[in-house]
Amino acid sequence: MSDNQAGADDRKAGRGSGAAGKAVGSQTLARGLLALELVAAQPQGLAVQDVAQRLGVHRTIAYRILVTLAERHLVVRAADGRYRAGSGTVTLARGYAAGVREAALPVLRRTADELGATVALISAEGDEAVAVAVVEPWSVDYHLSYRVGSRHPVGTGAAGLALAALRAPAEDESPEVAQAREQGYAQTFGQVEPGAYGVAVPLRMADPALHMCVNLITSREDVARGSIAAMRAVAEEISALG
Repeated sequence: MSDNQAGADDRKAGRGSGAAGKAVGSQTLARGLLALELVAAQPQGLAVQDVAQRLGVHRTIAYRILVTLAERHLVVRAADGRYRAGSGTVTLARGYAAGVREAALPVLRRTADELGATVALISAEGDEAVAVAVVEPWSVDYHLSYRVGSRHPVGTGAAGLALAALRAPAEDESPEVAQAREQGYAQTFGQVEPGAYGVAVPLRMADPALHMCVNLITSREDVARGSIAAMRAVAEEISALG
């Protein structure tokens, strides 16, 4: 298919009305959001052809999607021709959870350096625990880490248990969730990442709809065990910010 044919097909589909027109609009939006997610997940950026292949569309369609995102500063085309996350994503991040993320970052930075371990802010999105802020320590040369946007099921791992503990008790919940709710924190080993210890404390936000927690990961058992009091204090501090 030529570029002109692809453009003609898009325009023809765009003239649809009713349910067909809505379906085309939804597909375009879905493609744009997926393209943004793909680019944001790659610090080295993606070429137009890379995006086209991952979306399963013609190169010209991928190009138009990226140009539209670039117009809103959500992506930027670098000198090497690859697209990377743009400044507009910062604005989106600042709006997330009423600014809790931005307010928490200095606290997370201080805590990561004091404890010598990676510390993150985790939020529940449906049945998934999503990392919305991750801070690595500068005070040590070796540490475990993961990227913003990483996901795993609520109820699994320290963060997943801490988030599940914020929900109303359920008859089918695991004993680990009940324990996390009772003691005010969760501690696990190897549930999400082999060889990793996790310590997570739920946040008590002013908005009860926000289910968030602070999470520490480390390969050292002594660091995990010794961090519980500090992590509880950090959770109280961040909860007060929200």
